[in-house]
Amino acid sequence: MEEGSFRCDANISIRPRGSTELMAKIEVKNMNSFKAVYRALKYEEERQRKAIAQGEKLTQETRGWVDDEGKTVSQRSKEYAHDYRYFPEPDLPPLMLEPDRIEKIRAKLPELPEARRDRVISDYGLPAYDANLLTSSRTLADYFEDCLATEEYKKLPQDKGAKEVSNWILGEVSRIINANNIDIAAFRKRVVPEQLIRLLVLNTEGNVSAATSKSILENMYETGREAGEIIKDRGLSQISDSVQIEEIASRVIEANPRAVADYKAGKEQSLKFLVGQLMKETRGRANPNLAGELLKKKLGEG
Repeated sequence: MEEGSFRCDANISIRPRGSTELMAKIEVKNMNSFKAVYRALKYEEERQRKAIAQGEKLTQETRGWVDDEGKTVSQRSKEYAHDYRYFPEPDLPPLMLEPDRIEKIRAKLPELPEARRDRVISDYGLPAYDANLLTSSRTLADYFEDCLATEEYKKLPQDKGAKEVSNWILGEVSRIINANNIDIAAFRKRVVPEQLIRLLVLNTEGNVSAATSKSILENMYETGREAGEIIKDRGLSQISDSVQIEEIASRVIEANPRAVADYKAGKEQSLKFLVGQLMKETRGRANPNLAGELLKKKLGEG
């Protein structure tokens, strides 16, 4: 419309109240604004109602809209197919396919999206929301199922492994894809299913925290390196040594007397702040659950 080239044709038919059969279809042409569409169809509605009331018979036709006069005018009648210049093509004989040939072709077709979505739900116990997104493209669904087909996947808890993989693909993997304006095929060239699952296993086994795992995945995409190599080179292994975490917890408590006082006054939110300070001091490497437990224990002792 901003170019001044808006053109619209519209069809309108009426029917008696209570009837399921529409009367003749009238096509209105030459409208160049939404206002003109409204005026033309309103005019046609009233014209057709009036014609029926006067005993006239409506016939299928094309009418043109005359904007200056606010009315439609008949251009041509189209009662039958030949009015549209339809005609049989003499060089194209009827095509008859044998049922067995149809079935052979059907058998070669790939799994259709809806069928794959339903199978993903039933086979892996995923919610419909996840399954819809994962099967929105064939390459994305392939990546997900290829992850589950790896040997490394067996090391994940099987009761929730598929959901964990889905969460990562729809979460962090999708974030990297969107941030870099690529598709899953391009991401797969950098991070193959086996590599992603090895990272998830390290995360599940407590070798790295969830927050650190996200940073590692981004580095994996940028470099194509294995998660284990990145963890070793950057010293990102999760700290799960209770003695070491307890020492850090003592320092955090000493450095934040206000938050300690708030916690002892009943403000549970202060514990989250203290856990956050501990995680900050360890650069996200401390086991957050263990950190929370040890902080609560030390605060209780005080």
